[in-house]
Amino acid sequence: MSEHSDFLKAFFRSASNVGAIAPSSNRLACLMTDWFDWNEVDNVLEFGPGTGVVTEVIQSRKKDDTFFMAIERDPELAAISRQRCPGVNITQDCVTKVAELCEKEGVSSVEVILSGLPWASFPKELQDRCLEAMFSVLPPGGRFATFAYLQGLMLPAGKRFRKLLDEHFSSVEISPTAWKNLPPAFVYRCVR
Repeated sequence: MSEHSDFLKAFFRSASNVGAIAPSSNRLACLMTDWFDWNEVDNVLEFGPGTGVVTEVIQSRKKDDTFFMAIERDPELAAISRQRCPGVNITQDCVTKVAELCEKEGVSSVEVILSGLPWASFPKELQDRCLEAMFSVLPPGGRFATFAYLQGLMLPAGKRFRKLLDEHFSSVEISPTAWKNLPPAFVYRCVR
């Protein structure tokens, strides 16, 4: 319950940066991570880990020597994620600085990026900056997974985000729906 109240507080502090009233469900975390062959992933990033639900699943599935960094802008959510996943490099910063953050770690590119960012709620300018930053470390063939809420599919912002994905990725697929997530959500599985 504490995790939910901390997440709700973060939402009220900055709804456009948090984008949800509850943390991701375990089912959604599995839909985010099941798409990858973790034995083949050497470098992975997570954008917006929130309370660390997906982070924890990534940590349990990745190889021991896989580079893994999560970038969380909200200081309180970053602290919660660090407590939940003490072995993970959780960096408090903005994903627009991802190339610089990776460079500090000696990493020039990653094969996989998972994102909990509320992309559809971002203004187009911020979406473009985040995508540009992401593409500075995600080469062609790299894979990107992010989730969206079912009810947002018909809203203008949700349609605009889907169009943006189609314009920037060679392949965009949709996972089954995590009905027990609050609210129900699905995963965009994208290949650059």
